[in-house]
Amino acid sequence: MLSFYTKYFALWVIIFGIVAYFFPAPFVSLKAGMDWFFALTMFGIGAVLSIKDFKQIALNPLVVLIGSCAQFTIMPIGAFIVAKSFGLSPEVTVGLILTGSAPGAMASNVMSYIAKADTAYSVSLTTVSTLLCPLLTPGLTFLLAGTSIDVDFFAMMLSVIKMVILPLALGFGVRYVLKDRIKTILGIFPAISVTFIIFICSLVIALNRDYMLLLTVPVFAAAVILNIYGMLSGYGAAKLFKMDIRKRRTLSIEIGMQNAGLGTVLALKHFGEKSAVPAVIFVFVCIITASVTAEIWQRRNLTEAA
Repeated sequence: MLSFYTKYFALWVIIFGIVAYFFPAPFVSLKAGMDWFFALTMFGIGAVLSIKDFKQIALNPLVVLIGSCAQFTIMPIGAFIVAKSFGLSPEVTVGLILTGSAPGAMASNVMSYIAKADTAYSVSLTTVSTLLCPLLTPGLTFLLAGTSIDVDFFAMMLSVIKMVILPLALGFGVRYVLKDRIKTILGIFPAISVTFIIFICSLVIALNRDYMLLLTVPVFAAAVILNIYGMLSGYGAAKLFKMDIRKRRTLSIEIGMQNAGLGTVLALKHFGEKSAVPAVIFVFVCIITASVTAEIWQRRNLTEAA
């Protein structure tokens, strides 16, 4: 049941998004618990990580460094250019830049596995980008959006530490102490993550119901372009550094999929409801494009041109 629930989470996002549009009150009433919900999600991710994941980073430092640099340059700069090209408002622009400056999404690990990519590389990249995001996510947002809207770097950095690093470390510590005894409940954590994404998307729709339709068309187009640009640039960067096909696929998916849940929470907390809309739309877009791409790559031999 949990596997079915997790696999079709895009469907639940759509269903609950419709419910939130017509019945916003229950979702808005839960806004105060948003930080705790996200922290619980990161605790679950920490519990899934193991020592061998960090060994992969130590064994492949150069390719991890290349991937991490690509993650925090391609998407933030791309988000800035796309936002300016579309003439988006300052509130929506900072939301798109924040989404582009977020770390990689844990869902990218699953997509990499389906696509016959290098899953260990994907886990390494997601782990490193998540550990770097307390500095780089607010820093890049301040650098790229600070001239058009007030960005409080230190307040955002503290938010990321509290919602990401501390629960992640706690989850990893619990996994380290309990070892195999925690394996029986590990399947719960992806379902918790999916539930959070459903909630946060529904919350943003509930908060923005009065002007959601006005924002959707230009922001949707911007999110699609940013996502496709990220996937193509990720693949191109890996090819430029002569990585094998499996790592090319991995970097394409890793860069194209952002932790939009974190972007949404930070946008709501520091910039307001309208700024969170790009992150929510990006959730839909990146899941659809990554799923289609992974399905195509799964059917192709690794010896073929990917």
